[in-house]
Amino acid sequence: MTCNVGKIDRIIRAVVGAGAVAYGVMNGNIIADVVGGILLFTAIIGWCPPYALLGINSGCKVKKD
Repeated sequence: MTCNVGKIDRIIRAVVGAGAVAYGVMNGNIIADVVGGILLFTAIIGWCPPYALLGINSGCKVKKD
């Protein structure tokens, strides 16, 4: 797994994910919890499976050998 989620993208995912989890917990909405959890997870690890499938890289530095 190489990084494909850039710094700004990770910050946005973390903020939106935390908001979705908070909304889901306060309102008992399991879908918001799952979506928020996925966003937080991809923000933490810096890798997004749909980005990998589509060949998208949102600014993550890739080491060249």
